[in-house]
Amino acid sequence: MAPTLVLLAHPHLEHSRVHRGLLQALQQAGLAELEVRDLYALYPDYVIDVQAEQEALSRARLVVWQHPMHWYGMPALMKLWVDEVLSFGWAYGPGGHHLRDKDLWLVTSTGGSVHAYSEAGYNRHPFDAFMPPYAQTADLCGMRFLPPKVLHSAQRATDAELQTFAQAYLTKLRRWPDWTLHLSLPEEFTLPVSDSDRPPAE
Repeated sequence: MAPTLVLLAHPHLEHSRVHRGLLQALQQAGLAELEVRDLYALYPDYVIDVQAEQEALSRARLVVWQHPMHWYGMPALMKLWVDEVLSFGWAYGPGGHHLRDKDLWLVTSTGGSVHAYSEAGYNRHPFDAFMPPYAQTADLCGMRFLPPKVLHSAQRATDAELQTFAQAYLTKLRRWPDWTLHLSLPEEFTLPVSDSDRPPAE
């Protein structure tokens, strides 16, 4: 198993059957070269140690974002992490090559069912329609965005369904990158990101 970083972001992990169970599965699996960082436990005050997070990213080849979907995106602290840690000149832009050629994998859960994420469902769009911000973030940083692993109807999942999901998650971690070999590699991001594209500091 290659060096893997799991960034867990759940604001109420103690109340989550799904993500607390996945964390326990990770802790009990004894996977080599696996680092798990629980962002809400590390930063309850939302003051992120950017250097520590960048160092953790530098050690990893596979980066996993594990969180529930909140309003069709990531929880607030995960978004703040993206804003501060994936900085200009480090993750992208001139000199920002530290994440190039790494893989980014989203492991997530939704309250809505598979049907809810369809044209006929109340979300009116398939789940993949909400993924462009994730995919573009990966692309801008020179990463490959792997197909997300999603547990729909998370609150109604049975214990057996949760266990099956957790085991499939662990299996993919153990077998990475073998299951990604058929996926296309990210194209070189050729459009320059210059200082002139960014607003001046206030």
